[in-house]
Parts: sequence; structure tokens; C-alpha cells
Amino acid sequence: MTARRNFKRQVRARAAKTGESYTTALRHFRPTPSGDVMPEARNTRSVRLAVAQTPVREDPRDVEALRESGREVRALMREASAQGARITHFPEGAICFPNKFVMSVDGPDAVGPADWDRCQWPVLQAELAAIAELAGELRLWTVVPSVHRLTGPNRPHNSLYVISDRGEVVTRYDERLLSRTKVSYMYSPGVSPVTFEVDGMRFGCLLGMEIHYPELFAEYEESDVGCVLFSTSGTPGNIAAQAQGHAAVNSYWVSLSVPAQHSGTAPSGIVAPNGHWLARCPSDDSASVAFVNLDDSSEAAADAVTYGRPWRREARAGVYTEHRVTDPRSEDRTAAF
Repeated sequence: MTARRNFKRQVRARAAKTGESYTTALRHFRPTPSGDVMPEARNTRSVRLAVAQTPVREDPRDVEALRESGREVRALMREASAQGARITHFPEGAICFPNKFVMSVDGPDAVGPADWDRCQWPVLQAELAAIAELAGELRLWTVVPSVHRLTGPNRPHNSLYVISDRGEVVTRYDERLLSRTKVSYMYSPGVSPVTFEVDGMRFGCLLGMEIHYPELFAEYEESDVGCVLFSTSGTPGNIAAQAQGHAAVNSYWVSLSVPAQHSGTAPSGIVAPNGHWLARCPSDDSASVAFVNLDDSSEAAADAVTYGRPWRREARAGVYTEHRVTDPRSEDRTAAF
């Protein structure tokens, strides 16, 4: 704790001397393990992220609905670009979130195996291609969920496409821990985590109901990500609180992207590594975007990234075992007070 106080004191002293803000002054320092501070003008990462919420439609047979979803995504991409974003993040089902009853061969009143021939695949693929083309025109990294078709008779993946600022799909995340209905009737599960980098910031991807699995978020902490992008169509439980918890426990940003229909209870937003909300979309069911500069040297991130992550990693690695003692009173679990 003394090292942290000394570090903050020296940053504030520089800010008072130079007239800089705390955030600006912080860019010039990095604490060493001994608690000293060293000048550090390199390796700071800053990426402007836009998180979106859009209306989610559930019938992949509806051609006009698919096209309208594509138009809405592209309109928000343009808005994000106009506000200086480098990357924009959309909710699960941004183009369509196929309803289990609409897709069921046993429907419309019973859930059964999905008939994916009902999907208007050419229209869906055309909308995704138009999104990729616009990403290249705007020089905007775009993370957009969609169904990823596999070779029949295999069910598709529920996926997040990562489209670069050149308009190219550079990677794809496939939801791994699916709901019982999804895995039984709808989708093939994915097999691995996915990371990618934008301007030196490493991002991880999660999808669907995976906010309920802290081990997936811890896995990305071990991969040294700066931000996890989580897209959902809505899931039981307080997902906003869980997003805050995952951010604080792992000392990274979490971007939560949800459908506009759920904004009344959980609008899209971005949580800082200290667990505090930095920006959120309106809670009025509107299609919108919220913006945050993911900046390692910001006051919201400095303590969590600089102190939280290193000491937790030391503890998990067993560094503290050297301080264990051999003492009968330690070994006796029923020892008197």
C-alpha cells in the first residue's frame, strides 16, 4: 500500500508542477516492483471503442428484416467512425437471432431440431459482406455476431466475426458453452478462445450465455487481454453486475453489447478495470452507441492494471508459499483461542 501511495503522490506532484491532468501526468510514470517510479513514455495503449445496441430480429426467413438489420448496423458504424472510434462492437443477433420456435421442425409450439434450410443464407451473407466493405471504407474494426454456416448436415456455429479496418475477416469466435437448447437443437459448439489486437490493445471475445462462466474470463486474463468483448441477446441474471465483477476481478475492460430491446434493464456499456461503468447507451430501446477511450494510463485503469493484476498473478503462481510456517497451532484445526 505504501508503494501505491508513493506512486500516486509523485504523479500528482508532476501534475501540479506542469499543469497537466492526472491522466496526462500518469503517462510519464510506471511503478517498479520496489515501489519506485521510472519514466515511461512508451507502451501506453489507447484505443477508442464504440459499443452498440441494436434491435434484434428473430426470423431468418424474413428478407426485409435481415436487410433492415444490416442497414441499422451500418448506420451505427458510420456514427462510430464520425466520433473517432477505431473499433465497434455489436450484440448477439445484430443481423438476426433465429428463434428456436421459428426454426424448429416441431414448431411453432414445440422446440425441436432446427431446420437451417429456412434461413435466407444469401441475404444474410450479402448483409455481412456489405458490413465488411463498409468497415474497410471507414477504416473501422468491426466485431459483429452472426450465424456461421458449416457443411451439412452439421449445425452452424453461433459466432462473432472480427472484421479488420481493411474490411477483412481476420478471425472468428464461436460460442463454446451453449445453453441446453442451443447445443441440443440449434448450434455446433466452438472449441477455443480467440484474441486479436488493435493498435497494441489485445481483445478477447465471448458470446451468448458465457458471462455466467468466470473461468472463461479468467482464461483471457491469462492471455493478457486488455478488453473482453461480450455480446448477448439477453440471458437470465443480472448481466450488468456480472460484467462489472469480471472486469474488476480480472483488471481489464469489459464491453457489454445487448439488444436495444433489453436496454431498460441492461443497456450496452463499457466497464473499466476497476469495475466502474464508464459509458452506457440510453435505456430507451433505441439503436445507439456509447464510446470510451481504452487507455492504460487513465486513472480508472491505472491501479487495477498496475497493481491488481500483478499481485493476483503472484499469488496464483505460488510466490507466497515461501512465507508458510510449520507450527502445531497452524496444523491443529481445533486449537483453542
